[in-house]
Amino acid sequence: MDREYAQPLDVEALARDANMSAGHLSRQFKAAYGESPYAYLMTRRIERAMALLRRGGLSVTEVCFTVGCSSLGTFSTRFTELVGVPPSVYRQQAAQAVAGMPSCVAKQVTRPVRNREAPPTGPA
Repeated sequence: MDREYAQPLDVEALARDANMSAGHLSRQFKAAYGESPYAYLMTRRIERAMALLRRGGLSVTEVCFTVGCSSLGTFSTRFTELVGVPPSVYRQQAAQAVAGMPSCVAKQVTRPVRNREAPPTGPA
């Protein structure tokens, strides 16, 4: 999933390769990684999207499809949940936030972590 994040997730195929049921694979995956296979994949996609948005040159829509999302709405919602701001705002702020930082450090500093989702903003 880390290498082929832009491909559709096929839990059934992963389970067959591991000689277990899809349900068992999902439970074992969550026990090992703290999130479901789909959530893990979305986190990797958002991480890659963040890098593409920092680099510039692609629209938010192009980034959405490049990382394997098929719905701009779902992509924007998930991005905002994990990062705390919509992709368009992130793109505007990102260049300033990592200015002068080596890309390997910027990737680690800006990496989304599902277990630490961005807190809600605004009035509750």
